[in-house]
Parts: sequence; C-alpha cells; structure tokens
Amino acid sequence: MEDTTPLQAFRRVCNLRMVAVVFYFCALHALSRSLTWFGESMPASDTLFELVRFTRQSLLTGMSLLVFVALAESLLARRRWPLRTVLIVQGAAVGLGAAFGTWSRYFVAKLEKGDADVSAAWAISTIAIWTLLGGTAYALLRFSRAEREAREQLARLARERELLQAQQTEAQLSALNAQIEPHFLFNTLANVKRLYETHPERGRHMLVALIAYLRAALPGMRRHESTLADELELVRHYLAILQMRMGERLSFEITADPALLTTRLPTLVLPTLVENAIKHGLSPLPEGGRIEIRAVAAPGGGITVEVADNGQGFGTASGGAGVGLANTRARLAARFGDAAALELEAAQPRGVVARVRLPAQALAAA
Repeated sequence: MEDTTPLQAFRRVCNLRMVAVVFYFCALHALSRSLTWFGESMPASDTLFELVRFTRQSLLTGMSLLVFVALAESLLARRRWPLRTVLIVQGAAVGLGAAFGTWSRYFVAKLEKGDADVSAAWAISTIAIWTLLGGTAYALLRFSRAEREAREQLARLARERELLQAQQTEAQLSALNAQIEPHFLFNTLANVKRLYETHPERGRHMLVALIAYLRAALPGMRRHESTLADELELVRHYLAILQMRMGERLSFEITADPALLTTRLPTLVLPTLVENAIKHGLSPLPEGGRIEIRAVAAPGGGITVEVADNGQGFGTASGGAGVGLANTRARLAARFGDAAALELEAAQPRGVVARVRLPAQALAAA
C-alpha cells in the first residue's frame, strides 16, 4: 500500500464524487419515505415540500458522516497504527459522525420551528440507524479501496515480472553468445594454423583474409541481433577462407531474395550452420563437396533460410545435438519463442539440410 499524506487521504474520501453518492443516497432514502406520505392523502405541494425537507435532513447526517470519516482517514495516514487502534478510530468516526448529524438535524429543525421537541428514543434510533449505514458504507469503501490497491499491485508485479523476464532473456543471450563465439572462432583459427603448417604461402594469404574477416565480424559479435545481409557476408568471407585451404574440394553458392536482407536474427546463426556442415559433412570426405545457402519467403508469411550440403550426412554427424546447434536453437527460442525453429533433415542423394524458420515479425522488426 502506497503512503499518502493526510490531505490526500482526506480528499480521497471527501470529494465531489463521494458528495454526489451521499446526495443520491439521501434523495432515494427520502423518496422511499414519501410513499407513506402519498397514502395520507397529502397535497402534492406538501408532499414535495416534505420530500425536499427530509432529503435535506438526511443530507446533514450523511455529510457529517462523510466529513468525520475523511478526518479519520487523514488521522490514520499520519503514521502506521496498530489494527486495534485503526478499528477504534474508524468506529469512533462513524459514531461521532452519526451523532453530530443527528444533532445538526435537531438544530436546523429548531431554527425552522422555533421549538422542536425531540425524544430520546428518536435521537438514539436515528444515531443507531446512521451508525449502521455509515459503518456499512465505510466498510465497503475500505474493501473497494483494498481491492483496487490489490489490482494495482498485481499489475505492478506483472510489469516487474515482464522486466525480469526481459533481463533474463538478455542474460541468456549474452551467455549463449559467450559460448558460441569461441566455438566458432577457435575452429576457424585451427584451420588457419593447419594450413600455415602445410602451405606457408597460402597460410599467409589466409591469415590476411582472416584478419579482414575478423575486422568485419568482431564488432557484430557483441550484438544480440544481426541482419540476414550481415550474416551472409560473414558466411561468404568464412567460405572464401576455407576455400583457400580445401581448394577444389569446396564450392558454394549463396542466393537470397533482396527483400529479405533486412531480416533480423541472432548473430552467428548462419556461420554456425555452415561451420557445422563443413566439419561434419564435407571435411571427412576426400572429395569434399558443395554448400548451398538459400533465403526465401515462406508461403505462410515467414522466412526460411537453408544451409544444404552434399556431405556424408548423418552417418557420423552429431545429428543436431552439438553445442553450436543447441545454442543456436536456444537463441532462436529466446528471440522468437515457438515462432522460430531450426530443423535438420537428410538431403538427397546424400548430405544434410539445416533449415531455419523465422516468423514474419523478424522482417517487420527491421
């Protein structure tokens, strides 16, 4: 429950809306009493006069209750009181409001008639009735306020939960990026090392190409998202470097719809899939093979990106359970939920097709 000043607590009870509620209640109360006056064959003018007078008299008591309850709320807002003290203050406010309102009605009647005799029974019964009405209204007011504050707290907790989930997703993406970057880079550096040991001249050229690749790739590795255009450019550099080592054993082709180049996806998704195809599909074969990368619009409005190779297939491959593929699936799920997926299937006559399905929002987010 949020803290309020005494003035705010007073205005929260004694305001135009609450005054209107009291007025309409008193008017309805007087109207219900007027049904007995119609049975007494009173003139219409006298009935209307009694209706207005009784409404005024009831309004005096109702407004007294409203003011005393507002004063009680103002007092209780000054500091935190024990529950017993709160109940005593609230009960006293209702009782005093009913008593003061009854006395006000007697005082006004005495001013009008000059001499108004009031019996003790009338005073006690009036105070008791308005104490009951005021106490019930006060309890309903407190209940509605507690319910409203509970809804506000639930809404606030929901917003905090969404914020924590967003922070958790951000931390998850950072952790997955931290795992996938060394996995990708260290394998690339190992390839450079092997080539440098067997063919120093080609190794030097490959090292220059790798430096250019890293100069373009490293700034984007600390970002959680990339574009399809950037991912394809990294893949093109990566395959060019590997071609320097594998020679005629590696060929590749990249085709993409220009309208899809702005598609957003987690960083290093395509380089990871290409690296997996090289490591498990083409490298074990003496003759090597071919890699084809395609990006097309899906019939349902999404985007499909495929990395297909004609390597040895699932014979000795990880079958999709490797660290790089597992992290790629997790990063896609963290970014798009169930709307994105990574699928592996056997190609014909041999090889593997790694297919990334992205929702239409990936392109719209760009």
